[in-house]
Amino acid sequence: MSEIFVIVEHRLGETRDITFEMLWKAGELAEKLSHTVTAIILGHEVNSLAENISDRADKIIVFDDERLKNFNADIHKEIIYGLIEESKPALTLIGNTSWGMELAPCLSVKTNLPLATDCIDIMPKDDTIIAQRQMFSGKIFANVSFAESQGCLLTIRSGVFPKDKIGDRKAEIIQKDYPFTDMAVKKSFVEFVETAAGDVDITQADLLVSVGRGIGEEENISLIKEFAEALGGVVSCSRPIVDKNWLPKYLQVGTSGKTVSPKVYIAVGISGAFQHMAGASGAGTIIAVNKDPKAPIFRTADYGIVDDLFKIVPVLKDKILEVRKG
Repeated sequence: MSEIFVIVEHRLGETRDITFEMLWKAGELAEKLSHTVTAIILGHEVNSLAENISDRADKIIVFDDERLKNFNADIHKEIIYGLIEESKPALTLIGNTSWGMELAPCLSVKTNLPLATDCIDIMPKDDTIIAQRQMFSGKIFANVSFAESQGCLLTIRSGVFPKDKIGDRKAEIIQKDYPFTDMAVKKSFVEFVETAAGDVDITQADLLVSVGRGIGEEENISLIKEFAEALGGVVSCSRPIVDKNWLPKYLQVGTSGKTVSPKVYIAVGISGAFQHMAGASGAGTIIAVNKDPKAPIFRTADYGIVDDLFKIVPVLKDKILEVRKG
């Protein structure tokens, strides 16, 4: 029985969503392949993080040390290399984040293991693993196989897998000591600066109402905002709306925007080009409103309304407000 490693990503004392998404996929693969899931946490004062995921892994290896308080790819690489050499995991999952994009390539060189980046799915096939990636700005979905090796590394795109747990595991938590006494560190942490994310984070919303070029004019976006407010949701958009400067970039869904996984995604006036839908593929339920019955979005949507959005959205908004008033 082999292992699947998941490198836990955390920031400012909180486990990041990409960790839960990777643990979900690791759990699914573990059940199919009869593997176990091992989470690896490097940091300082991180025992609470281990407890938080103890029902999602079979084993959690914790390195808790003041010298690991801030992420350093050079140190992480050396520690994880030692674990890979010792356990020979079948897969090692790393988030395709600023952490992972720095860590994964140097870890691949150090371990001499093949690496696939920005994966949107992982599929077992016969005795090997297939990683699915997008190429040419999402125009092509490529299934990537690996050269024969003792394992492989994959970075996972945020938002493509659910955050739910699979199975009811009870992890053995193993504490390990910082393994180096005189390791030369070539870079040091200065400060953490949170980038301006805007008023809302659409990646965290349970319900998104997304607007596309079918809205016609900028002043009509107020209708979508009122509809989203009535539903208790958040407004998002497709690229043409951002290109016209009608809504800010941080609300854009798609390959050149953000990948989202709300419980409900309502697409209003969006044709459903693959670049946009790639960013919404993790939605639980997709509802489309478009007057073109041949719009590509209807091939993806769970429910569709073929009609003019200016007839449908006001009626839906009024009905929702009526129901909420009791």
